[in-house]
Amino acid sequence: MKNRVGLITLCVSICISTLRGQNPIVPDKGVNDPHIHIFEGKAYLYATHDRSIESKRFAMDDWWVWSSDDLVDWRLESVLKPEETYIGKPFDQCWATDAAYRNGQYYWYFSEGNQQCGVVVGDSPTGPWKDPLGKPLLYHELTPTDEYDMSIFQEDDGEFHILFGVWDYYMAPLNDDMISLAGDPVEIVINNPIGPYGPDSTDDKPFLHKYNGKYYLSWGAFYAMSDHLYGPYDYMGTIMNTKSFAPGYKKPTWPHGPLQGRHGSFFQWHNQWYFAYCDMSQTGNRRFRDTFISYVHYKEDGEIAPIRVDGIGVGRYELQQGRIEAEDYFKAEGAVKKEVADGGFVIDHIDPGDYLVYPNIQGIGAGSELEMNIYVHRDMQIELRRKDSTGELLGFCSVEKDSSGWQVIKCQLEEVSDGVDLCVVFQGKGDQLCWVDSFTIR
Repeated sequence: MKNRVGLITLCVSICISTLRGQNPIVPDKGVNDPHIHIFEGKAYLYATHDRSIESKRFAMDDWWVWSSDDLVDWRLESVLKPEETYIGKPFDQCWATDAAYRNGQYYWYFSEGNQQCGVVVGDSPTGPWKDPLGKPLLYHELTPTDEYDMSIFQEDDGEFHILFGVWDYYMAPLNDDMISLAGDPVEIVINNPIGPYGPDSTDDKPFLHKYNGKYYLSWGAFYAMSDHLYGPYDYMGTIMNTKSFAPGYKKPTWPHGPLQGRHGSFFQWHNQWYFAYCDMSQTGNRRFRDTFISYVHYKEDGEIAPIRVDGIGVGRYELQQGRIEAEDYFKAEGAVKKEVADGGFVIDHIDPGDYLVYPNIQGIGAGSELEMNIYVHRDMQIELRRKDSTGELLGFCSVEKDSSGWQVIKCQLEEVSDGVDLCVVFQGKGDQLCWVDSFTIR
């Protein structure tokens, strides 16, 4: 009976643990070292978590899986305790994790402190989980670095690779079974690296992603690029700078400044890129961290534009903050981000039927008016619809091309209320209807 009560208590705890957040996305829980994957049309956050706001040291007792349909509302789905792995007992150094899907199964990789890496397997993104090896996948002394803080990368051909280490990074291909190595780990060369501790050093928690044919190797806020998966990589810079931080989000910070400790991962969903990362600006304790998410935009040369660090986050929009940048959409069809001369971005290549979705707009009311800054190439129409491109029509306007190029067009919105999900649909004849820069709703 005691075990049954325990299971019921855990179930109730998980079922009611639904949190609505912005940044941090899961407040007051210490969720950190985030890896977000899109499985079965839903976002899953695989993470560890710090024990308490009062913590005087890094103490992480188990690993969590959270899910979200919109990157705003998050639900605790699964807990993996070290007793359920080869570790076999309570352990307070449950460090970074990552996950992958292959051949109908899900693989969840976890760090045993800063020493080793294990893996569990489940039939769903949330388990239940089994340890198929009963021992580490990456064992201590496998390489000259420490075998922890792994990330899993899937190449275009479907093959998977595991990246890990601190200061010096190593990577190896995984076999089809995803629980064994298909080759010896290879050291990844980075030319002229810089990290939070200065030149010629990196950090722990490496991550690898690919965009437009280029490979991006990141360690927190710092990153390098290569044309080849196994490098060599050239250091490029940081994805945050002094202008990235909204008031109240730069301090308090780590001893080496606001670029330190930004353990994170990149992911793509609905034609939009994101960076999920650690932050301590709201807790004031670097041993009780939060997870933030920011939009990611790539420049024409492939470099990453500095992200914005604020409390609004992604997947929702605050009208009192001023204009909404068009490139910060949640979902898009046919949209292409284009860098412009001032360093900003517009949405280009808009053809008939293309659309942009901005859900959870806060501060809107009935009788509001949308003002959009666009460059018109052809006579066109704009439909404002609820939720998606086939949803209820909330507003409509016709736009004529004129010699001025950039125009501010206005569309009346009817029957809307706070939190509306707005879909902007573009119609007309011929391709390349317009560019879109930004919009406001008054």
